[in-house]
Amino acid sequence: MDAGLQIRNVNVTRYVTALREGGSLPAIAEADDGFLYVLKFRGAGQGVKALIAELIGEKIAKALGLKVPEIVFANLDEAFGRTEPDEEIQDLLKASVGLNLGLHYLSGSTTFDPVVTKIDEALASKIVWLDCLLMNVDRTSRNTNMLIWNKELWLIDHGAALYFHHSWQGWEEKASQPFTHVKDHVLLKQVGRLEEVDKQFRSILTDKLIDEIVSLIPNEWLMIDVPFTSAEEHRNAYAMFLKTRILHSEIFVKETQHARAGLI
Repeated sequence: MDAGLQIRNVNVTRYVTALREGGSLPAIAEADDGFLYVLKFRGAGQGVKALIAELIGEKIAKALGLKVPEIVFANLDEAFGRTEPDEEIQDLLKASVGLNLGLHYLSGSTTFDPVVTKIDEALASKIVWLDCLLMNVDRTSRNTNMLIWNKELWLIDHGAALYFHHSWQGWEEKASQPFTHVKDHVLLKQVGRLEEVDKQFRSILTDKLIDEIVSLIPNEWLMIDVPFTSAEEHRNAYAMFLKTRILHSEIFVKETQHARAGLI
């Protein structure tokens, strides 16, 4: 496996503060490697499915050359939350014992504001293509989920992507459907080189790479509230969904071009 796909394991040593703007109560926490992470909890509202979407989204984005914070597997000990005075947070920590997901904390970053910061057509096209592939509904003007850090644009929070997996009903058909929510994408007006990006990204996202990315999903996340008989069957379904969507990317490319034409 490519070294860039590997995910480090850390142990959470200190809960710093809750990030209450997120509905799932993510938190800033310190790990035993000395770094701060934005911690996404398996015991939060969307459970491990949000963590799976985050993992897949981050690894695909990174493979495509987009900037994303490093993700780590973050182990939470059962004794960790005993001293937490906030009952809601204590319950969350108790429900999240085991393997969670952390994203490197970009200290000093600012939220991307499309009015203040303009990005070029190529980068906008790459981000919109990615979000169409992942069916990411959470990159709108209300919540851009992008940060400016060291004068560069970074993508964060892919937990709302791959929303089909909350039921899995009819997932085979959904794999080749257009992404109608693209009409609300914060960068839709800046898109201008989508067909060029589509060709480039399809060559990068090979079946082998998709298999390697989904192989990173921990087995313990794959056997919670799912209609599959094994972790491997579940993992293969993610891989097949992504491969089918990439194979039929012209469907969401055309949908994006249609949505953009409606803005002009």
